[in-house]
Amino acid sequence: MTGTAFSVSVPRPRAVTVAFGGLVTALAAGAAEGLLRAVRGGGEFGATAAGSLPRLAIYLVVGAVALYMVNGSRVARAVLTVGIGVVGLLSLIVEPLAVLLSTDDFGELFAGLSPSSAVLAGCRAVHILAVVIAIPAMYTPAAHRWFTQR
Repeated sequence: MTGTAFSVSVPRPRAVTVAFGGLVTALAAGAAEGLLRAVRGGGEFGATAAGSLPRLAIYLVVGAVALYMVNGSRVARAVLTVGIGVVGLLSLIVEPLAVLLSTDDFGELFAGLSPSSAVLAGCRAVHILAVVIAIPAMYTPAAHRWFTQR
């Protein structure tokens, strides 16, 4: 096969796969939280579910961008970094942080914690943790080399 041009495909680093898994986990936790909020919101499911449509659209876009990222797109990696790693993460942290800063008695925050509120808090925690794992994983040395070689 001398003289034949062929391309050598560089295997995807494990860190990129971890980043993709983190993003999928974040999307699943966010969807679970949104669904629980819609069901729990009182009133008819359809009325509260309609308010979740923008969130669903965002999750679909993030999922599509994550697919581009896992296939080597540097632009997708940058979009995810800014969109999910900065804007998205801030949106997840602001509400709980505001509640924590507005109370004088932390025990009071957890005294009336219902099971559904605990599940919501768990979904939010998983969502945040998954993002905090995914974004740095896209910038490990091996991942950085892989993205720049593509």
